Amino acid sequence: MTAALSKGSVGLYQLQAAIAAVHDEASRAEDTDWSQILALYELLKRVAPSPMVTLNHAIAVAMVHGPSKGLELLRTLDTDARLSGHYRLDAVRAHLLEMVGDYESAVKRYRIAASRTTSIPERNYLMTQAARLAERRLG
Repeated sequence: MTAALSKGSVGLYQLQAAIAAVHDEASRAEDTDWSQILALYELLKRVAPSPMVTLNHAIAVAMVHGPSKGLELLRTLDTDARLSGHYRLDAVRAHLLEMVGDYESAVKRYRIAASRTTSIPERNYLMTQAARLAERRLG
């Protein structure tokens, strides 16, 4: 991957492959090199800007600079018609709200995300996350 990225112009597919490769290098999620992923998303935003790139960039920012910074970036997507109302925006927001300790808002966002996806496995996962946090809140 390093050789491919150093041989001239870098495009969408090379950057996506590089991001996937960095994720793949980590044996556990917590071992992910988020700084490297953030740098790659910074490049990807310049090469191929899109709301989904912005969403993923916000996740990388949150993992490097803290969930509050990621939540700030998500606000820019609230008015983007291409992603506004998409379950992934709510799911990411729920995860970052959980990371800052706002469990009540996180539960709400997980449930909203679950109601917006058409994928049964994703809906089940999101509802499980909401239930887990709701239980934690009460316990």
